[in-house]
Amino acid sequence: MRKQKWYVAAKKADFKAIGEKFGIDQVTARIIRNRDIIGDEAISDYLSCSPKGLHDPHLLKDAVKGAKIAALKIAEHKKMRIIGDYDIDGVNASYILYTGLSACGARADYMIPDRIHDGYGIRSSMIDKALEDGIDTIITCDNGISAIEEIDYAKKAGLTVIVTDHHEVPFTSEASGEKTYHVPKADAVINPKQKDCEYPYKGLCGAAVAWKWIQVLYEYMGFDVSLSFEMIAHVAFATVGDVMELTGENRLLVKLGLEAVHRTDNPGLLALIQQNKLEREQIKSWHFGFVLGPCINASGRLDTALRSLRLLMETSLEKASALAKELVEMNARRKELTLKWLKEAEKLIGRFGMDKDKVMVVYLPKCHESLAGIIAGRIREQYHKPVFVVTDAEDGGAKGSGRSIEAYSMYEEMTKCADLMTRFGGHPMAAGFSIEKENISRFRQELNRNCALTEEDFIEKVHIDVPMPLYYIHLSLLREFECLEPFGKGNEKPVFAVRDVHPLRCAIIGKNKNVLKLLLEDGENGAIDAVYFGDINDFLSFLRGKFSDAQVEALFHGAPQDIRFSFTYDPSINSYQGRESVQVVIRNYC
Repeated sequence: MRKQKWYVAAKKADFKAIGEKFGIDQVTARIIRNRDIIGDEAISDYLSCSPKGLHDPHLLKDAVKGAKIAALKIAEHKKMRIIGDYDIDGVNASYILYTGLSACGARADYMIPDRIHDGYGIRSSMIDKALEDGIDTIITCDNGISAIEEIDYAKKAGLTVIVTDHHEVPFTSEASGEKTYHVPKADAVINPKQKDCEYPYKGLCGAAVAWKWIQVLYEYMGFDVSLSFEMIAHVAFATVGDVMELTGENRLLVKLGLEAVHRTDNPGLLALIQQNKLEREQIKSWHFGFVLGPCINASGRLDTALRSLRLLMETSLEKASALAKELVEMNARRKELTLKWLKEAEKLIGRFGMDKDKVMVVYLPKCHESLAGIIAGRIREQYHKPVFVVTDAEDGGAKGSGRSIEAYSMYEEMTKCADLMTRFGGHPMAAGFSIEKENISRFRQELNRNCALTEEDFIEKVHIDVPMPLYYIHLSLLREFECLEPFGKGNEKPVFAVRDVHPLRCAIIGKNKNVLKLLLEDGENGAIDAVYFGDINDFLSFLRGKFSDAQVEALFHGAPQDIRFSFTYDPSINSYQGRESVQVVIRNYC
């Protein structure tokens, strides 16, 4: 078992009074307080999720300036090119910009870099191609903030450049500890992360920044701004898929976007939903992140992200269905390759003792470079440490992707060994880079030498919202919890816990025998169903370590035994043959 520490949230409030005022259970009130939603107005906003809660897009630095430039170029019939990115955020941002600019009458086209041949972001070769094609204006989305040299090159060549991005602004650290930020000299730079940007919410994804800018452009050109909400489903899709914090405005954008998905007639979205054997009305944030999103990302990993962009732009449901089917099949292949290389990574970690490092750097030269980030994330989950996975690149060098833990700001730590990389960028929790092969070993050494993480940081922290007895769970409460959605990073599903529960019987079920089903005493002379989807062998070993083999055997036969254990859980509604019942999903145990 991975080391864990369980913490019960101890934030104070008058939960009874909150419950009475807003017509919610005290448990729901406690969960909202645990999300740092304080005061009647904030609670009301959280529960209502009205579009009125969205911030004014004009507060984005250079948004108006960029809109004026674009409007002039449209009036002059100048050719414009959108340069996006190959992940779910970049694809949806490209869709939003192209759709919005086209609605304004722009002569716009688009290109998305090839992950393998081009790498991330705008490159000099793309600028040369734009000049060759008679392009006057380049508009970036989900990239551009770190393209200092490339944008200088574009400007010297006479191009107009508008940057829309959400990544960290590059900086260098002075000996005094001061940071000097470096913003590209584009004609307009729209990114809420800029130090002098007054936009109140800094956590937008690239698609959200693009959408906000299109709103300003619509208004400047006299269009009805409400038309921009036809694209809000794509903002939500990108926000969840790019694992942005679902707090503040992001949560509101996703909530509104999901409502739009539930009534969408966009052929691309419909086809992708249908090909995954889902109905549009049942889509939740989880489906964006773990079912639909990986299909969009799969084309950028194994083929070209243009395939995903074409899906979103397709107007025929029949053609969209064929494209969506290809993406679903491609994602299935991506899963197989991920599993293969994850097993290889685990062998290397064991052979070279990489798990002893504070920062793990795993070199998989023959692995497809597009899988590095996924594999890094899986290893991070297993060891609860920052992880970089490096693969060989086509240009003879190497490329890497990193996934971090909360205590380690990945992008900031990478700046400390910037001289070892040829290119890098990202967030505190994720980053990408290019590096010469001979520098990989030094990169690993320098990261670990500079790392200030302690053993405490490597212990996974499980935050419990409410210790809640099983008998308190009922269907109406679970339906009430829907007001807390959408769930995701920063607004996680509530975590409940219960002590010393007595299981009455258990069985291993499922087509692949990978689910443990239990019947548990609820603490008030009743019983409740439970399921566990984790490592069953580990769970049974845990029970045998505390009790005897005979007692565990008795549990499987429903015979009397004295087993008791504590666990965290998600309560859920189980629907079977038209009947609904309460069950719990066991997450962690001790």
